[in-house]
Amino acid sequence: MRSVSIGELCKDLNLEVIHKSNQGDIKITVNDVNRPGLQLTGFYKSFAYERVQIIGKVEWNYFETLTPQLRKQRAKELFSYPIPCVVIARDLEVYEELLEAAVKFDIPLLRTNMSTTKFVSVLISYLEDKLAPVITRHGVLVEVYGIGILMVGESGIGKSETALELIKRGHRLVADDAVEIKRVDNSTLVGSAPEVIRHFMEIRGVGILDVVQLFGVGAVRNTKAIDLVIELENWKDQKQYDRLGMDEEYINILGVDLPKNTIPIKPGRNLAMIVEVAARNHRQKRMGFNAAETLNNRLLKQMNEGTDK
Repeated sequence: MRSVSIGELCKDLNLEVIHKSNQGDIKITVNDVNRPGLQLTGFYKSFAYERVQIIGKVEWNYFETLTPQLRKQRAKELFSYPIPCVVIARDLEVYEELLEAAVKFDIPLLRTNMSTTKFVSVLISYLEDKLAPVITRHGVLVEVYGIGILMVGESGIGKSETALELIKRGHRLVADDAVEIKRVDNSTLVGSAPEVIRHFMEIRGVGILDVVQLFGVGAVRNTKAIDLVIELENWKDQKQYDRLGMDEEYINILGVDLPKNTIPIKPGRNLAMIVEVAARNHRQKRMGFNAAETLNNRLLKQMNEGTDK
């Protein structure tokens, strides 16, 4: 399970540490937040204590209306749960009762100068990115006509060489050899290269290439949503390949179904041009035009007209 430490959170979002826990670097594993307004009234049924707790102006103003004794009790009740941390928004004053409870139960107490709504939005986006499921796949990720294409296939099949030709044609490289794929929502996968090999390519017989140095910064990008998977494989005479494009093929990655084209490799085939055409065809399909269906409808219409005569 992916997680974010409180230390990372404070550093990345510039949070002020009011109380630092002695439990070590506590991990956040849930990409959602909770505003404990009901909890400060004493209601704890279905309390999402595993989330980051955010105290905004509404919770702060309510807490102020309580007597010192009741504030102490409510703070003690809140911090008695194994919550990852409590963040006070708007740079609001930290009530003594909250600090005492944080120290007693050794729960991190943090503060931000952002408004509550803004911080909730920033934090959720941050946690969704950090906690998104990630896998690493062997392949090459390129951007062709704005379409993110993940090329896969056995080692030595020609993925990097095809990508190099695409770069020469003005398209962009995202990752070569190893592609880190992150699911950012239920239907979107974003690919990137591991930091250590970002913008580098390996071409057998030539060696390692720095794409930025060879082709300029316009030839690369750091991340790209994956729209299409193209599998390169050696031509098999006994295999029946799709010649019309009527049958849609998909591949499931991290629970997301991506359209997939299988391209057989044979001497004389211009793979870079075929990938470009696949990208254009995919864009047409997304815009509602399917050439295979159009041709099929024409043929059916012609057959029906011939039958009627």
